[in-house]
Amino acid sequence: MSSQENDAIKQGNLLRDKGDLDGAIAAYTEAISLDSQNAEAYCGRARVYAEKGEFDRTITDCTEAIRLNPEYVEAYRGRASSYAEKGEFDRAITDINEAIRLAPEPSQVYCNRAWIYFKKGCLDEAIADYTEAIRLNPEYAVAYYGRGYSYAGKGNHARAIADYTKSIRLNSEYAAVYNARGYSYLEKGDHARAIADFTEAIHLNPKHGWAYDNRGRAYNEKGDLDKAIADYTEAIHLNPKHVNAYYNRGYAYGEKGDHDKAIADYTEAIHLNPKDAEVYYNRGKAYSEKGDKAKAKADFAQAKKLKRKPASVDFFGKIFRFFSK
Repeated sequence: MSSQENDAIKQGNLLRDKGDLDGAIAAYTEAISLDSQNAEAYCGRARVYAEKGEFDRTITDCTEAIRLNPEYVEAYRGRASSYAEKGEFDRAITDINEAIRLAPEPSQVYCNRAWIYFKKGCLDEAIADYTEAIRLNPEYAVAYYGRGYSYAGKGNHARAIADYTKSIRLNSEYAAVYNARGYSYLEKGDHARAIADFTEAIHLNPKHGWAYDNRGRAYNEKGDLDKAIADYTEAIHLNPKHVNAYYNRGYAYGEKGDHDKAIADYTEAIHLNPKDAEVYYNRGKAYSEKGDKAKAKADFAQAKKLKRKPASVDFFGKIFRFFSK
């Protein structure tokens, strides 16, 4: 590798870490223009495309990196991640299996496969892979976090809390784990511990919108509607497309008897996700409380059409990045 190529790749890494994704892509592309056989440059650019959500481009660059270096573990991991994001789970698992075979220390790659299994809905397989990652590296905080989330997905919040607690002992600076443990406490009805965990998550990451939304729900269930509304409002401030926060704030406004504000929030939630029957149902209830029977009837009919499935909640987000930094 020439010094120019090396400098371009280093510049791409630096710009990526600073959040200048377009600048990073330009730097990696410059490295590729200097040497089209540079697998590291393709993999670096793929990493940035993945952060931008451009998964087809990630797959293309990872495929080229693998062609140039058939034993490039990071390229298999990156391509697997993008296939999983596209819902192509069989391809994802094929790639991650190859990464496990090639990796000199595969604990992180087992976590990658566990995440794919989780997205596929195979929770037992996910738990098995996280457990193997922990066996290989008993100090791997992310593996405990992921296994805890998988237990939570099965409704086993006691085991989830135990794993989250172990993860926190290993890394007490990970806001997402506090948020996840708080959610499990909330599901068990332990509002005090839930609020404490959500508050710590916010302390560690003041821009953690899901922690505000979840703490709002805890306050809501305790009957402290003003605090709940304040937290939902902050979640919306952090992410104006946070559909769950609009839904929850609408519910809190309804509990306070402010049906106009409830309807406004439910309407925004529907705008963001028109397929969520639960929001139509609750907006229909708000219209009914106001005496607008026609609009209530229309919303109830739409809710029935959509089979009134509850809104999905993704309080966790991604467990990890597939690519190593």
